[in-house]
Amino acid sequence: MCVPERGMTNLDNYGRMTIGELLDRSAGRYPHNEALVFPGTDTRYTYRQMQQACNRAAKGLMALGVRRGEHIAVMAPNVPEWVLTQFAAAKVGAVLVTANTNYTLFEMEYLLRHSDVNTLVFASKFRDTDYLGMVRQLCPEMLENMPGRLNCKKLPMLKNLVLTGGGPVPGLFAWEEMLAAGDDISDQELAARQAFLQPDEVISIQYTTGITGFPKGVMLSHANLVKNAIDMAGCMNLGPDDRLCLPVPLFHTFGCVLGTLTCVSASATMVIPEYFNPVRVLEALEKERCTALHGVPTMFITELEVLENHYFNTSSLRTGIMSGAPCPPDLIRVVAEKTGMREIVVTYGQAEASPGITMSRFDEPLEVRMHTVGRPLDGVEVKIADPATGDDVPPGAQGEICARGYNIMKGYYKMPEATTAAIDEQGWLHTGDLGVMDADGYLRVTGRIKDVIIRGGENIYPREIEEFLSKHPGIKDVQVVGVPSEKYGEEVMAFIQPHNGAEVTIEEIRKYCIGRIARYKIPAHIQLVDGYPTAASGKVQKHRLRELGLKKLSRHGLAVN
Repeated sequence: MCVPERGMTNLDNYGRMTIGELLDRSAGRYPHNEALVFPGTDTRYTYRQMQQACNRAAKGLMALGVRRGEHIAVMAPNVPEWVLTQFAAAKVGAVLVTANTNYTLFEMEYLLRHSDVNTLVFASKFRDTDYLGMVRQLCPEMLENMPGRLNCKKLPMLKNLVLTGGGPVPGLFAWEEMLAAGDDISDQELAARQAFLQPDEVISIQYTTGITGFPKGVMLSHANLVKNAIDMAGCMNLGPDDRLCLPVPLFHTFGCVLGTLTCVSASATMVIPEYFNPVRVLEALEKERCTALHGVPTMFITELEVLENHYFNTSSLRTGIMSGAPCPPDLIRVVAEKTGMREIVVTYGQAEASPGITMSRFDEPLEVRMHTVGRPLDGVEVKIADPATGDDVPPGAQGEICARGYNIMKGYYKMPEATTAAIDEQGWLHTGDLGVMDADGYLRVTGRIKDVIIRGGENIYPREIEEFLSKHPGIKDVQVVGVPSEKYGEEVMAFIQPHNGAEVTIEEIRKYCIGRIARYKIPAHIQLVDGYPTAASGKVQKHRLRELGLKKLSRHGLAVN
């Protein structure tokens, strides 16, 4: 079991709280601790102020007629209203549906329709995306309807539109208008609604990326999320004196579970930039004296690049989570050395598991934290199974990672067949990831089953090649995919990002491989790049890299479909 917050007793009962009770507990114990800081606007809330703001937002939702079990979607960057809506919805028993800030009109329509959203809280725009324009396209009826009485032909379940950070717009509520409407709801009415909620109720629907088909809505309960957040806070030794910089998007479980819920479970401070910018992140770290930092590997890489040329005081840093994508061991070591994050940890999981399955501990040797994704969290079982037969494999053998425990989702929303395919009759979630577990329970993730490259009958795992090539002194990052080959079925293609100023050639990389890895694993195709296509979470989109590779090879007549 990970180490709980000092003074915490009866962890099992604590894990059975609802999300609203979790916030109330921290506000009661540490009312004057800073809870939320948004550096871009210098917006600050203590835990008491955050609780009050969430209660007011919750009453606003009640005034709009939002009932227990109805669905609320949030389409916005990392702004205060996002966090307030997360906890306000939980207090009234409404299910929070998270929306990717990169969604196009088609994707937004799918999410709102499939998830049966009743209320949409959204920003007017973010970067180049005009959310208000998208809503108008989907629901032109809003111009003729009173706020709260939307009658949208394309989205018949959608009734309430709430705009953050904007003035009055026909057909919708401004955020402040919603809050004002809730002032007529008494504290006793809200308390009665919250007291009626049960920990096992579904309270969140997280939509998967949909790379291999339509996105699936992962249904998670209070109990799933609260216990997962508590245990991950313990693995970091996170407590009331910690200040976590959270530059990952809140719509992702990395942001709204490993970030917000984990901090609230430990009464720690959240420092949340609106979006990821390495300079802004480092400025926030220095100014706010952050003790922890979260991010995917690409975020840490760009932050290290900035630190090579500019000084920022990161001496306050102690811990943080690197996750969301395969974490190169050398990157973990360099981050620990260059930033002071000597207690950096790695988490492995997926949305279907709340999301944490395994995690390294802050006090384990750095070598363990570099080369494994830790051990199973408390209350979670992990086994490695033969993908073909389903039989367990012995320690040290590769197979599919399967997990079982309190953290496993209730299922995919309105997709019973997909749920049955993901969770077997014994309750094991089949992750689709390949891994190796040693006799002490430490796990290494070796790839995705669907990412395996089969070249002339030989199985090649991209993760192995990526870790090997990342050791080249001139290579900053590498991503490996499989591309079609007329002769071998598939070939290895590597997209390599050199270090700034490094003169790396394709021929030099091939020579570096010879004699160090098997010949059939040496990339047949190498592309030097400045960066990679990424999702809003910062995760590299390998399916798009493969598409880019196919286009390039097709132009040269080297690839077949």
